[in-house]
Formats: sequence, C-alpha cells, structure tokens
Amino acid sequence: MRHWDGMARILITGLRAYGYHGCMPEEREEGQVFVVDVELDYEASQAAREDDLSRAVDYSRLAEGIRDIISGEPFRLIESLAAEVGRYVMESTPARRALVRVHKPEAPISCEVGDVAVEMVFRRDEGG
Repeated sequence: MRHWDGMARILITGLRAYGYHGCMPEEREEGQVFVVDVELDYEASQAAREDDLSRAVDYSRLAEGIRDIISGEPFRLIESLAAEVGRYVMESTPARRALVRVHKPEAPISCEVGDVAVEMVFRRDEGG
C-alpha cells in the first residue's frame, strides 16, 4: 500500500503585475507587464490533517507579496527580480524548495520571440 509522503506542491502561474525593471531607460520610465510563476514544495501533512490554513501556505497572501515586489523597487535585471521573489517565498513560507520563473513578455529585443524568461530554484538548508 502506498502512502502520501506529506509533501504538497503549490503552484501560482501567470501572476501579472506592472513594473519598471530593465536596463533600458524607457523600461524604467514607462514600465511594462511582468509575469511570474512560482512552484513551491512544503510539508503539508499537519495542515491537511487539521484542515487548518494557519498550518498551510496562504497562497493569496503569497501572491499579493509577489505582486508588490514586481510593482515595487525597480531592478535592472530580471535575475535580480527573480532572486527577490525567491527570497520572499523562502522567508514567508515553510517551502523546502521553490522554483521562480519571471517572464518579460515585452522585452525590447530586435527579433521575434515567443517569450523571454529567467528561472531560478531555491532550496532550504537542511538546518532550517
């Protein structure tokens, strides 16, 4: 008989917010839409057993925090934006692992592409 190992994965995909990130002056002046996807893994057995949001990841609050980062202090690189989102996810949740993907659909490049994105994976140290 197989048993659930207690791990859960939360996915937030397509979170859209307006920000002023980029190296080009017009990006920092005019801004553009950024799209963020987050996947995080956490130990959810107690939350599931007790049916208790206070023991789970509140994905509404998490999404609002990510939106605020996108709309907040500008970064030149989407790598820096992704790193800040990852730091926030790891500090505000019990995630053991988080994947953060930042899409820049209006990136100012000279050829046609379907998407420009950066992806980073964060892991919690075994000690905490």
